[in-house]
Amino acid sequence: MSEAPTQRKLFEQSSAANDGTFTPQDWGLFISVALIWGASFLFIDIGLDAFPPGLITLLRVASGAVALLLLPKPSVSIAPDDRSRLVLLSVIWVAVPFTLFPIAEQYINSSVTGLLNGATPIFAATVAALLLRQRARGPLLVGIVVGFLGITLISLPSISDGASEARGVFLVLGATVCYGFAINLAAPMQQRYGSLPLMTRMLGLATLWTVPYGLWDVGAASWEPGPLIAVLVLGVFGTGVAFAIMGALVGRVGSTRASFITYLIPVVSLALGVAFRDDTVAPLAIAGIALVIGGALLASRAKRQPTDQ
Repeated sequence: MSEAPTQRKLFEQSSAANDGTFTPQDWGLFISVALIWGASFLFIDIGLDAFPPGLITLLRVASGAVALLLLPKPSVSIAPDDRSRLVLLSVIWVAVPFTLFPIAEQYINSSVTGLLNGATPIFAATVAALLLRQRARGPLLVGIVVGFLGITLISLPSISDGASEARGVFLVLGATVCYGFAINLAAPMQQRYGSLPLMTRMLGLATLWTVPYGLWDVGAASWEPGPLIAVLVLGVFGTGVAFAIMGALVGRVGSTRASFITYLIPVVSLALGVAFRDDTVAPLAIAGIALVIGGALLASRAKRQPTDQ
């Protein structure tokens, strides 16, 4: 008598294609996503000059979905027991955090938003440890600690001077918690279906979830050319292209190490905020940037230890 097929857990373990030192291709993917997502907070800030937060999210997600839909990709079918994972991924990796970021930037500036986003690796590693029993050890653990210390040093001056209100901070941290779960959920699915097919479906679903809030306040939009271009660039490159690259990176180096791009994102967001939105940079933040880069370098050389049984 044949046994019934075993039902997979919602969050499951996966093996990275490269558990060792980053290759040049890994670094190329890593740096590309860091640059694109680092600039996204600036584009959100520009978009808020003309659009309500919900409409920014809808335009961003929809244009990203269209961009991926137009790219050639293999035809794959999502297995029935993975469909619930795909729906959940579209909610916690796109719909919820992409809604929270524009709302948060009504209270805190783009640089601070990018800085706080650097907490993502901490949440990704915590989720991996609690749900997948993949504990950070050795250089990876040191990289997490050093990187988090750097993020703290970068964030302290902006938080202490009153520019960052608690509401905006909590919204961004809520978004990063979502990222911590999503990146662990995405890794095995990317390996099964490939980055483009998975991300195209995910963004398509997320577009549906963001339509109600996106159209809620559409009458308040002024449709100015500059902010509209910024939001469309944010969608095509900061969402569509970036998610395709990120999906490939997660499959190659694993969820925790891929999440370390958010230790470089603050460097990019801070530099762009200073250049284009007149944000100020404290000396303490400069020291934090050095620690952020050091933490990412340490993490890139870490090999994942065998999973505890």
